[in-house]
Amino acid sequence: MTAPLHWTAAETAAKTFTNQWASDTPGGAILGFDQDGIRFALCGGAESLSTGKAFTSKSVVRYASVTKHAFCTFVLTHPDLISLDDTLGSHLPELQEPLARVTVGRALDMSGGLPDTREALSLLGLSVYTETQAPALLEFLARMTRLNFEAGTEVSYSNTGYRLVEAALERKGVFFRDYITKAGADCGAVLDAPDVWNDTVANLVPGYWHNGQKWQLSAAGLHISASGSMTGSAESLSFWLQDLLKNQDMLDAMAAPRALKDGRLSGYGLGLAKTTIGDRDFIGHGGSHPGYKTYFLLDRQNSCGFVIVSNREDTNGGKIAQSAMAALHDLALPVPSIALIDGLYVTETGANWLEVKGSTVVSLDADDTAYDDGQGWISSRSATSPMRLKMEGHDIVGEVGHAAHHYHPANSEPIAESVSGRWLSSEGARFEIDGSELIMGIGPTRRRMPLQALGGGRFLFTLHDGPWTKRVCLNVLDDSTVELVLNRARMMEYRRDR
Repeated sequence: MTAPLHWTAAETAAKTFTNQWASDTPGGAILGFDQDGIRFALCGGAESLSTGKAFTSKSVVRYASVTKHAFCTFVLTHPDLISLDDTLGSHLPELQEPLARVTVGRALDMSGGLPDTREALSLLGLSVYTETQAPALLEFLARMTRLNFEAGTEVSYSNTGYRLVEAALERKGVFFRDYITKAGADCGAVLDAPDVWNDTVANLVPGYWHNGQKWQLSAAGLHISASGSMTGSAESLSFWLQDLLKNQDMLDAMAAPRALKDGRLSGYGLGLAKTTIGDRDFIGHGGSHPGYKTYFLLDRQNSCGFVIVSNREDTNGGKIAQSAMAALHDLALPVPSIALIDGLYVTETGANWLEVKGSTVVSLDADDTAYDDGQGWISSRSATSPMRLKMEGHDIVGEVGHAAHHYHPANSEPIAESVSGRWLSSEGARFEIDGSELIMGIGPTRRRMPLQALGGGRFLFTLHDGPWTKRVCLNVLDDSTVELVLNRARMMEYRRDR
């Protein structure tokens, strides 16, 4: 017998979040729905700080990476054109090895090791606001000759696989924007998928981020791609998901665990991530664009779920969705853990580093909450950034992204004089190291960033870019080569400019 669903409790849990969105700040909407329709719709804040108009369930936002599951439905409806077992190179012959050998399935399930395009551009010093177009980005990716890791050995989030698979399908004459607008209309949803930020979208509300003093309008220059191009309202997303829940064969194909090369199963499928609360598994996905945050979480057994959309950078959609789902099923949320000792840690060699602050663990600048996993272990409980670690003496051991790592406390060390000088990328970017500072940018964008030593020729510096703050690892490979590393892009090399 199916246990009763506590919709009143779920609505109460959701209301604690919408109540925090004041009428004179950006806001959002939280919807609960089942096979009979919308069970509750809660809204708070404003859809526009210029007009003061209240945010509603019909306010149109950017879904960002929530797009991924919809794009995977598009891929799976064209088995005559593309297969999950095809290599990317078979469809995009300009790609070089080892990117060309990555399969479509691994490109979509986050195990392909494909460097994330946006983070790669950050490592070249290009701002989130810098405009880029699809053809030039594809040429940029075609010049790459390194993966973040061997395909099939880890799971680490990257948008690039979706960009490449979309490009492959466009060459065959099928376009995601055409597909999603029609598929949305068929289920009563108004959905779109613009290519670039400045494309006109009917009724799109502005996004906002807070700079510490006031709210700012968001913007982005990157050609968006099907990794995060969809737009729509909370109501439209719920209509789309209600219809998708009726297509169990499609959901089975997308939610099925994906195997790594060694046979271990990942919690990330095809645009869907597994979330476990108590003894129950759910599926969903989040999305983040500058100024927009979205999330959905589905209970397939009961054909219900929750949708969260917002036009503010600080929304934690995952926390909201899990709180509502836990209340719906009367489940206990996982308990954050402080089993790891605070500090900065680094592997013996390479650019991998960790920072522990209470129950927050940062790996290569990607932060996750640590939850108790028994016997001293912590787990991120995340399919997109899996992590299981414990203390071993003063060290931290375990797995990040399903890859085994052994971290020891970082060592502060003098910055060797040999590292000073100018460094040049084959893409034309450059930076300079002057004593204990890294200098990047030109003219008024030129900035000095202090270097923090980790030991063994590894250093951190902090890059501020509009709503984003990134901590980049500079790793000395040899006397003439260094690499800049972020979680999603770990292969951007610079050579000494003599």
